Amino acid sequence: MRNARFIILVLAIGLPRIAQAQQRQMTDEERASRQAERERERQEMMSMPRPIEALNSVWIDELTWLEVRDAIAAGNTTAIIPTGGIEQNGPYLATGKHNYVLQGACDGIARKLGNALCTPVLKLVPEGDPENIRYPGTLSLRQETFQMVLQDVANSLRSQGFKDVILIGDSGGNQRGLAATATALNEKWRDTDATAYYIPEYYNYDDVLRYMEDELGYVETTDDGHHDDFYITSLMMLADPTSVRYHQRVEAGLATINGLSIAPINQVLEVGRRLMEFRVDATVKAIKAAMLQSH
Repeated sequence: MRNARFIILVLAIGLPRIAQAQQRQMTDEERASRQAERERERQEMMSMPRPIEALNSVWIDELTWLEVRDAIAAGNTTAIIPTGGIEQNGPYLATGKHNYVLQGACDGIARKLGNALCTPVLKLVPEGDPENIRYPGTLSLRQETFQMVLQDVANSLRSQGFKDVILIGDSGGNQRGLAATATALNEKWRDTDATAYYIPEYYNYDDVLRYMEDELGYVETTDDGHHDDFYITSLMMLADPTSVRYHQRVEAGLATINGLSIAPINQVLEVGRRLMEFRVDATVKAIKAAMLQSH
């Protein structure tokens, strides 16, 4: 046992020193040659043909790296970073409420812009003090952590060829960090061809409520006291009816929110579709206006 410990100790001390000695022995010419070889390998990979038809998706994490490469080369140089949240939302809605809404929203925005891709939804956002969470299931980042993550994702996008980075948030607690991040990025990118845009018009739930009442004729008559609304429920149902526990609520006779029924399902899905279309149109209009003003 003592001999084994001695051997382990020798290896622990000796191997790093051997590696350091080998590193010191490499000349500047050798380092340059190795770096050049790695760059040649990268260039070969970057120029390899894509062997199959591309997937019809705007989500970067659903695409292969070759599909993303080819999309950028074809002029799809706008990237959207959608931020959601995980928080308490009453007895019926999944804690990832905002993330479900963004599945449809970012997809619709990117496709309507015509030259954009979406990063995965950033689900972890500021939801209060991480060390003092009031409701089970809520997950929170500090503001500084949130902004650092956003900056790292945005810089990753810029370094590979994206030129316009759009920041949107489906939750009120995200807005301050998104605005600050866009300002910080544009300061850093001052001498580059990249621009970051914070689009506050995406977070337009007051307008959504008025549109639902005035144009669609759906008016909430009560307040159930939950962190929930008919428009949120209908938007979530577009992504997945189970996210609002649709079938369980129907079976339990609880398929209402604030005085409005969430059944029949097809009727409510049509409301959700109309509301989503309204939000997508408003956001695309705001993005185009921001880009026009920037350029």
